[in-house]
Amino acid sequence: MRFVYNVLFAVFFLVTLPYYFLRLWRRGNWQKGVGQRFGIYDSELKARLKGRRVIWFHAVSVGEVNLCALLVKAFGDSLSQWTIVVSTTTTTGMGELDRKLPKSVIKIYYPVDFLPAVNRALRVIDPKLVVLVEAEIWPNLLWRLADRATPTFLVNARLSDRSAKRYAQFKGLFGSIFSSLAGVGVQNETDATSVALVGCHPERISVTGNLKFDAVDLTTQHSLEPKDLIRWAGAPSEALVLLGSSTHAGEERVLGEIYLRLRDRFKNLFLVIVPRHFERGPEVGRELEAMGIQYRFRSEFDEEVGGGETRGDCLIVNSTGELRFFYEIASVVFIGKSLLAHGGQNPIEAAVAGCAVVMGPNMENFRAITKTFLKAGAMVQVKDPTELETEIGRLLEDSEGRKRLGEGARSVVDRNRGAVARTVTMIEPLLKVLPRNQ
Repeated sequence: MRFVYNVLFAVFFLVTLPYYFLRLWRRGNWQKGVGQRFGIYDSELKARLKGRRVIWFHAVSVGEVNLCALLVKAFGDSLSQWTIVVSTTTTTGMGELDRKLPKSVIKIYYPVDFLPAVNRALRVIDPKLVVLVEAEIWPNLLWRLADRATPTFLVNARLSDRSAKRYAQFKGLFGSIFSSLAGVGVQNETDATSVALVGCHPERISVTGNLKFDAVDLTTQHSLEPKDLIRWAGAPSEALVLLGSSTHAGEERVLGEIYLRLRDRFKNLFLVIVPRHFERGPEVGRELEAMGIQYRFRSEFDEEVGGGETRGDCLIVNSTGELRFFYEIASVVFIGKSLLAHGGQNPIEAAVAGCAVVMGPNMENFRAITKTFLKAGAMVQVKDPTELETEIGRLLEDSEGRKRLGEGARSVVDRNRGAVARTVTMIEPLLKVLPRNQ
């Protein structure tokens, strides 16, 4: 099975290599760390790792990096005798690693699952323990870790229906991989059943909960004052704010149409759009302008003086890392990628802020989280744009209803915290028994 996989992967990798480099180029700053993606490391990094007792965490991108940073900090003194390596796949993930973890933590790019690259990476890193945070299952790395008898944990594991079926269909390939894991922390009992069916030993599975409930902290002080921004963009005083959170193509138009129809009923209504990809700002602006909606870009705020003298309709937040601040002033929040796109976006941050949240039908990537909120009556899910408009109008009309919904959402988060501590408890016993030099 390994031979077949490696032959097919090598062919696929060589054929897609130009596209792979094109993706790196489009993301920008692609030259930095490109060798690491093939298991090639400089002499300085090799010197830092040589002879060390290494624990290797892997976090695919930004979302997983945030969870990984929480875990590393939660281990505290348990890792004082370890050299910590954290890998990521994306440049944005690397930026978050640099921002959230100290310089003593070694940050690298994850190697592609090409056997020579994996072998080179393992020779240099030589991990004594590996923790994969919501990671994709890459066979060569996990096979080689099993060959080396390196304990490997999968944490915050969640198998979608599609993934579970795929792993079950190819159990000859993935069964031995899942059975080799030293421990798996899953989000709920359904996930526990799924990972057992694809090969994990039941006694190694722990229901730890969802790390994402622990990941949100809105108490951090910031210089951005969202009320000042919307006033500058032309919002009326005491505005009712409809916030489009991490929107995708087409959803901005739907929200714009809803805004135009509802503003006759709600004279102080103001629209804030935060596209999931900030570089779509100009595209979103053109679409709203064609609808007759007056907007301003968040990026213009530092460059202009004044503002707010005339009535505006919308602020387009074409920046990164600032969405959470706008939850503070939102009257109703729409969760993007859930209406016209698929997968959804994480609603927990909005819940922690006590927002009244409405989402579309397509929350596949956050199915368990969505189910938890809906079961508690703490969020609203709609089927289509017509129903979305109805629910937004209902909530804008009912301030007490918005308050109850937001308080319920915050309570759901509070009840589900603690996954980080349970995950540490699952891994920590093995940290204590592993010898200093294996």
